[in-house]
Amino acid sequence: MVGRQDMAGVGSYLKKHTEALVKDVGIEPACVLTGKSKATLGRYYSDNEEHADRFMPIDAVAALEEAASFPHVTAALADLKGITLSRDDRRKNTEDKGGINSDVIVLSQRFAMLMAEYSQSIEDGVITANEAKRLLKETLMLQQVLIDMKLHLEDESV
Repeated sequence: MVGRQDMAGVGSYLKKHTEALVKDVGIEPACVLTGKSKATLGRYYSDNEEHADRFMPIDAVAALEEAASFPHVTAALADLKGITLSRDDRRKNTEDKGGINSDVIVLSQRFAMLMAEYSQSIEDGVITANEAKRLLKETLMLQQVLIDMKLHLEDESV
């Protein structure tokens, strides 16, 4: 269980990342995106004791992170739980218009790429750090395809 002293540290940590998020977007655009005043936004990241229990609402965080260059608060929350985030840097040539059929094709292509990478990496009997990084990247891409497929299946089952 997290004690009161630990919560103060967590609060301070989140406030620092909230400030970074607002500054990333810019104070004026942040006001427009959230519908909050400069003073209100300032209270969300103020380290004054009177504002210690004030935090930005999650819908405001989501709106700002959509406009920001980095998901500052989401990354901080993940970090607090020991979770690592990964970025989806896929650059598709076309919009995703397909459904399950195209997902199956992409899944098989990604799996083939992972197996090719694995085969090349294990050829000498040792997987080096760089080879492991490439395998991890391919595994994450395969995972993203499975997530997309899951979302398409959920859409079709409604």
